[in-house]
Amino acid sequence: MPEVLAYACDDATTQFHRTTVRLREPGPKEVYLEVRYAGICHSDIHKARGEWGPAKYPLTPGHEIVGVVTKVGAEVTRHKVGDKVGVGCMVGSCGQCEYCQADQEQFCTGTPGGLQRTLWTYGDDAEGNPTAGGYAQGFTVPEHFACRVPDEIPFEAAAPLLCAGITTYSPLKRFGAGPGRKVAVVGMGGLGHMAVQIGAAMGAEVSVISHGRSKEADALRFGAKSFHATSEPGTLEALRGTFDVILCTVGADDLDYAGLLNTLRPFGCFVDVGLPEAPTTLHLATLVQGSKSLAGSQIGGIAETQEMLEFCAAHGIAPQVEIISGEQITQAYDRVVGSQVRYRYVIDTSTF
Repeated sequence: MPEVLAYACDDATTQFHRTTVRLREPGPKEVYLEVRYAGICHSDIHKARGEWGPAKYPLTPGHEIVGVVTKVGAEVTRHKVGDKVGVGCMVGSCGQCEYCQADQEQFCTGTPGGLQRTLWTYGDDAEGNPTAGGYAQGFTVPEHFACRVPDEIPFEAAAPLLCAGITTYSPLKRFGAGPGRKVAVVGMGGLGHMAVQIGAAMGAEVSVISHGRSKEADALRFGAKSFHATSEPGTLEALRGTFDVILCTVGADDLDYAGLLNTLRPFGCFVDVGLPEAPTTLHLATLVQGSKSLAGSQIGGIAETQEMLEFCAAHGIAPQVEIISGEQITQAYDRVVGSQVRYRYVIDTSTF
């Protein structure tokens, strides 16, 4: 079993330190990759700080992973040694339930006598044993859950696509972002800056709704046609009845959901991927008036994730990243929470 360098935290204060983790050798249908880069997602922070329930420590997070395959199992057919691959939010499912058969492994319901749920990238394995994520120099994964990273995507910027990319691509595709459609992206962070690029590449007219104007120039550079600051009085009122789709990437508990819903056209849809921590109260008349929809979206299946990577490669789309070392992870967590990153931290594992 290989032992590799990694970074872990020992409690919810998330003070990361250098350590080692022991990984399994690849089984017959698994591949082992040398991790080159790992993105820092805000959900890593929620998990590591116990904000989504108790975490098992020491914890090595990371579900935005890219690396190079160095070992393959005897029955592997999808990848070969030397391939550039990426691993996202999940690393296992039963493969047989209706959702797995429909390429929606993120909703796996399991099968009797088999894997009973979607297996997420780090935290626990199928037996409840602690597992390490991508803040490590190696990773073992079933071949099905490793996606090919096209050469056209800069390797150092590819990791966030495995979460931020698919989290925004999937709902934009599902709810019809395209020519003749007006899409508003709420928030211009790690998710939002990907949504702007992807929505514009799909042919939609994209606008950004943000609290202030500090990121306006970036939004226009990424493909937005307009920018609206809610800190300016009357902004949402002036946008009433404008958009076909709103993709909300913000998790703020004080968001004006009713005001945002009023900016939808009749039959428009508000889609949330921002996961606010507190329950949200909404008068349902806001939806009834205009026959509007309120929806959520959770990543995408493996086939759609590969489709997203090919789409980004074809359209020259990549996250804007800041490359950091392992020693900078602790500080990076605080800066992400403080919205001080533009727009995704990526850990260079060669610094371990």
